[in-house]
Amino acid sequence: MKLPYLEKAVEIAREAGALLANYFERRVAVELKGEFDIVTEADRASERLVVERLRSHFPSHGIVAEEGGGRESSSEYCWYVDPLDGTTNFAHGFPMFNVTLGLARAGEMIAGVVYDPTRQELFAAERGGGAYLNNRRIRVSSIQRLEDSLPCTGFPSRKRSQSVNIHFYYQLAMATHGVRRTGSAALDLAYVACGRLDFFWEFGLNPWDMAAGTLLVEEAQGRVSDMNGAPHSITASEHLLADNGALHDQALEIFGEIFRGQFRVPIPRITG
Repeated sequence: MKLPYLEKAVEIAREAGALLANYFERRVAVELKGEFDIVTEADRASERLVVERLRSHFPSHGIVAEEGGGRESSSEYCWYVDPLDGTTNFAHGFPMFNVTLGLARAGEMIAGVVYDPTRQELFAAERGGGAYLNNRRIRVSSIQRLEDSLPCTGFPSRKRSQSVNIHFYYQLAMATHGVRRTGSAALDLAYVACGRLDFFWEFGLNPWDMAAGTLLVEEAQGRVSDMNGAPHSITASEHLLADNGALHDQALEIFGEIFRGQFRVPIPRITG
């Protein structure tokens, strides 16, 4: 690891992950922020820990954190923090959640960590240095055909009934080995990076959801763009496609059809 930032991010992620694991065992109470979004005491405690550690080690850096505990800065460095990605899973006792930190320099991701405390799996990447799972180098899958692939996606917690992604979900479920939906975008991206999933797409993610994960995919020799094939920005793009590279054009082709309202497989009618 060449960057001192990554070493500290790994430290912080492990510490926050241990905190989350403790809360997970206790099954903490659930609250709502706004009308739909779930938040727990664990989200807030993890964010306090992460932000305090980042401020201590990198006092000039900006921090953007999901629960609002970050701070603005004139520095070219900015951390994107999700202290508990997969809060709904966490709140229900479903063991698919993580803490994730990504660092951008002048808008380019240069370091990222995704830590899953339930499996003790730590995914880490730095720009130009490769991607790793528990210090072992990882690469994306070698699947070449869309019909042989295992993709993943997600849906927003709020206004889910208005999400156009249901059209994409159904068409991709019919065109592949099936679509997984884990409820944790950072882990989905990490799983693409290590070849457990072949590609991931989603609409409307926040920067902290995908900052570290997109770098993991790129450093694992995968490819990242928006769903139209344009360069992806974690702060400006409306949607995301991350894959093993071999599937990129095939995914873009079927996405293009769906955007145009052309469906390969009609949705079946319900009969009584």
